[in-house]
Amino acid sequence: MRTEIRRVLEDLVEHMAACDFFLVDAVKTLEKAMIARAMKTAGGNRTEASKILGIHRNTLQSKLEEYAVAVPRKPPQKAGPALRARAK
Repeated sequence: MRTEIRRVLEDLVEHMAACDFFLVDAVKTLEKAMIARAMKTAGGNRTEASKILGIHRNTLQSKLEEYAVAVPRKPPQKAGPALRARAK
C-alpha cells in the first residue's frame, strides 16, 4: 500500500512541477485535505483527529483556523431503549 501511495505521489509531483505548482501550494492542499478527512473520520473530535494525523491538538486547531476547515459535528444519537426508559 505504501509503495503504491509513494508512486502516486511521485506522479503527482511530476504533474505539479510541469504546471508550475509551488511547494507551498502543494503542502497547503495536502494538509487541508488530510485535516478535513481526519476531522470527518473523527466525527469532529479534535483530539481524535490530531491522533489520526500524528500532530498535537493545538497544531490541529491552528491549521483548522488557517485553512478554514469546516468542523463536522456528530449527528445526534437516536435514543435507544435504555435512554428512552431513563427519560420517562
